[in-house]
Amino acid sequence: MTEARQEDGPAGSGRAAGGGRAVVMLAMATLGFAVNFWAWALLSPLGPRFKDSLALTSFEQSLLVAVPVVVGSLGRIPVGALTDRFGGRVMFPAVSLITIVPVLYLGLAGHSSLPALLVGGFFLGIGGTAFAVGVPFVNAWFPPERRGLAIGVFGAGMGGTAISALTTVKEVDRFGMEFPFEVMAALLAVYAVAAWFVLREAPGRTAPTEPLAKRLAATARMGVTWQMSALYAVAFGGYVAFSVYLPTYLKAEYGLAQADAANRMAGFVLLAVVMRPVGGWLSDRIGAVRVMTAALAVTVLGAVAQSFAPALMPVGTIAFLAMAAALGAASGATFALVAQLAPANRVGAVTGVVGAAGGLGGFVPPLVMGALWGSLGEYRIGLLLLAIVAASAGVFTATSVRRAVATRRAT
Repeated sequence: MTEARQEDGPAGSGRAAGGGRAVVMLAMATLGFAVNFWAWALLSPLGPRFKDSLALTSFEQSLLVAVPVVVGSLGRIPVGALTDRFGGRVMFPAVSLITIVPVLYLGLAGHSSLPALLVGGFFLGIGGTAFAVGVPFVNAWFPPERRGLAIGVFGAGMGGTAISALTTVKEVDRFGMEFPFEVMAALLAVYAVAAWFVLREAPGRTAPTEPLAKRLAATARMGVTWQMSALYAVAFGGYVAFSVYLPTYLKAEYGLAQADAANRMAGFVLLAVVMRPVGGWLSDRIGAVRVMTAALAVTVLGAVAQSFAPALMPVGTIAFLAMAAALGAASGATFALVAQLAPANRVGAVTGVVGAAGGLGGFVPPLVMGALWGSLGEYRIGLLLLAIVAASAGVFTATSVRRAVATRRAT
């Protein structure tokens, strides 16, 4: 009961502060998420180009686009806990400014060899930690009945990956390799300054006083942390995997040109982005468990259909768009569940671990797909594995997660 009262405190304060200010905070947080994710995804659209120019193997290309994902994922654990302590007003500018360093390194010097790209990609992963800053920041500004939609809207900032897919290759072709990285560095700097002056913490927010290690240990002992981590590893992990590997998949499986494959990946990402707030909104209305279960069922059907490598038009396109919509909605539903089940003063720490699991869920599939293509010349087994994992997550949601939600409501 103590945790429930803690959860209501910041929400009530945020509501009292006025919806207009909360909307401004949500907009700025979403913009910061989008800009940092744009930076985080700069290498993915260029993967096929680096494969050709540096004579990379399929596995090396997969590793190149996966390294920022795993670093950005693991980094969310300490960044989420630090956000609980220092707040989004400090952490959003800090993450944005730090990300400028690897962006400039990759654009100016770090794109001439695989080792240099891997080093730059490692630190580029810092941009991916912005997610763990925004969720607790937004959560504190909205009452419980609006958190699903609010966090879903914030999650739409993952559309920064679509912007990267649509612009990076074209900018390199027209202006040279350095240009998109220089533009990105400037955008990060502008956002960092704007965030410092605009962002404010929710009224009534109290920072935890426990040491970081103690708070992380306490978070690791909470059941909600691992339940949501499992679901997000499938939902957001599937989205991340497709967003970084889809251009490679489409080029290898269907022989598409690099620009065409990048544009189709952008369409996949945009649909997932749109469906994320829809998933949060539906979770507020009909329950996150129902939304998650339905979304995972659609993912299973789409993965099974695509495992047969059907013609891209119309069956393959329908399968991919169905999975995009489902994975986006499931990602929104996951954090609607986090808002329901996690104590307010630990939302950042829980988000960090859950966000890490989601990113790690996106790290493994590109490596598996690259290895399968290199050894078997097909992707069927990888897509069938996705279907099996999604089906298992659906059963887990309908049983264990449903019971956890019922128990939380009863207390």
